[in-house]
Amino acid sequence: MKAKEIRDMPDDELAEQISTLRKDLFGLRFANATGELEDTSGVGRARRDLARALTVARERTAVAEHGNKN
Repeated sequence: MKAKEIRDMPDDELAEQISTLRKDLFGLRFANATGELEDTSGVGRARRDLARALTVARERTAVAEHGNKN
């Protein structure tokens, strides 16, 4: 998922996406640990997607806090 796609999401959809990405990452890590995962590169992709979503959420929070101080 691209950062632009994430930035275009409304806040509630972004929160839902973060939750989904966390669950997906957990499942991939669990499958990898038990030896069931064949494509291990999916773990890295999931981590990067989650990091992008969390970064956008943090940016929105920072902008909201900074906007309230002025």
